[in-house]
Amino acid sequence: MEKKTFQFVFIALLFLAQNSFAQELYMPRNIKEAYAKGTRSQDGKPGKNYWQNHGKYTMDISVDPKTKLVSGTETIVYENNSNDTLRNLAIRFVNNLHKPSSPRSGTVSDDFLSNGLTITSLKIGDDVYKEDAKGWGTVGNVKMNKPILPHSKATIYIDWNYPLSKESGREGQIDETTFFVAYSYPRVSVFDDYNMWDRLPHTDRQEFYNDFNDYSYTVKVPKNYVVYATGDLLNPDEVLQPEFSTRLKKSYVTDEILHIANETELKSGVVTKQNDWNVWKFEAKNISDVCFGLSDHYLWDASSVLVDKKTNRRASVQAAYDVKGTDFVNSVKNNQYALDFFSNSWPGVPYPFSKMTAFQGFADMEYPMMCNDSQMGDPVFAQLVQDHEVAHTYFPFYMGINETRYAFMDEGWATTFEYLIGIAEHGKEAADKFYKDFRVKDYISDLSTEEDQPIITMSTQVSGAGYGNNSYGKASLSYLALKDMLGDDLFKKSLHAYMDNWNGKHPIPWDYFNSINTASGRNLNWFFNNWFFTNNYIDLSVRNVDKNIVSVANEGGFAVPFDIVITYQDNTKETLHQTPAVWETNQKLAKVILKNKKQIKQVILDGGIFMDATPGNNTWTAN
Repeated sequence: MEKKTFQFVFIALLFLAQNSFAQELYMPRNIKEAYAKGTRSQDGKPGKNYWQNHGKYTMDISVDPKTKLVSGTETIVYENNSNDTLRNLAIRFVNNLHKPSSPRSGTVSDDFLSNGLTITSLKIGDDVYKEDAKGWGTVGNVKMNKPILPHSKATIYIDWNYPLSKESGREGQIDETTFFVAYSYPRVSVFDDYNMWDRLPHTDRQEFYNDFNDYSYTVKVPKNYVVYATGDLLNPDEVLQPEFSTRLKKSYVTDEILHIANETELKSGVVTKQNDWNVWKFEAKNISDVCFGLSDHYLWDASSVLVDKKTNRRASVQAAYDVKGTDFVNSVKNNQYALDFFSNSWPGVPYPFSKMTAFQGFADMEYPMMCNDSQMGDPVFAQLVQDHEVAHTYFPFYMGINETRYAFMDEGWATTFEYLIGIAEHGKEAADKFYKDFRVKDYISDLSTEEDQPIITMSTQVSGAGYGNNSYGKASLSYLALKDMLGDDLFKKSLHAYMDNWNGKHPIPWDYFNSINTASGRNLNWFFNNWFFTNNYIDLSVRNVDKNIVSVANEGGFAVPFDIVITYQDNTKETLHQTPAVWETNQKLAKVILKNKKQIKQVILDGGIFMDATPGNNTWTAN
């Protein structure tokens, strides 16, 4: 009896000891509270008490090309699914960035500035509010006469207008008769389970955070203007002449690239119905935002591509561009390839929306079902930029990422998919070269402190190179290092588990970490701590070669994969690949035992795209 008791106690202590060595990740107090409340779960899934709020938006929007004014009448049915009573309503209007008084991350020209949003009518339920929004920044506040109770709805009515910025950034005037209209309507800001109201101002660097809403909206424009927008066009026969409506409908079911409207047709005014004004109707459900572009002279191409082989679902692929926009001649063809690749290879999740439109502008920016890209004059680079923006479909639009706080959760993935599709399009050598030149070289060769801030650092707290590298290159390298360590099959299984857990919801970094741990069946907190919570960088060196043991020092600290390229005295060569797992037990030194007993002439460490800060000590040569 005593022996059995001793064995039981020993096993229990051993279990506790093993788990005590499993590294816990730093977690802010508000995030800990979300897990304690059960809105988030340690297995990586939404907790049993998870909730998120929802809006049903009905909007009638008009764009006047002469005055450059956008105006709208908007009804929002807002659902408070939380257990909190909402006494204030945070309303976000991103385009107040153009107001002279708004904080911005950089300098702007006079052409960028405007008066911002004007609210001409605001009503919540039966209560009318005297609010013109003149004193608002990118987030305004309305103290409500009647609170929105938990698990109840409120109806918000807003009439508004704002001027399109003459200088186009992510939105604004492209030319005198071409406009990209984004972030164009007042919306209820996100109220979530870990920060409550999202009141962080938009400063033009950090990007966006929105709820998943349902949208039914119209866009009223003069005749001869074509509207390209998020969502399904519900009334092509009402706004297009029969021949052009027929071409558009045909494009939805064919792989053939159709020219819906060419330069001559657009100039002659035969494309749209010849009413003084046409009203284009669109609908998109369970999506985080809507936007649209319009022009009276942009060429219009369209086709479609099969994105879900199980259901035979197709997605429309369209392009709108100036006759001088040579990069966009191949936009539809390139996006057919991209949607197929993203649906079936990486991430290997069927494209979730019904459309993707490439619109020629100035932003090089992603939007739900659209990308607004500039003319590069380089078709290869233009394709890569378009690939990157389309990859954002998954992060942040399929997954409701809080880009404002955690930009690495979307930019890092888009950069990773950009690299992987680049391999498929141009070969590994070309993709590696571009990735190193464009995503890694500037970071790894810059010795300044801002380059080595932890990736987990809130995106609003880093700037310049620190923001860019944390969000794009360093984050992407972490995902590719994880892929190398787990292998493609387990990595994809784990990635899909994370995406299945959180599509249509609001994941935070710890949901990613926990999802991957659960799906992979491995506690990878050591890896996540190494990549996300430290000041590490990439720097390996050959510490020693003794007989057939190669000692590799990790001077920079990041758990990176690398190749050991060995040349023996007989001039034969051998390459041994080491995954990041080599650093699990000792993140400072790895000893690699060679099976081959031949005398070694030279050892070179090669990290590939994991570029080394001091490559000079990556080579050892026998005396």
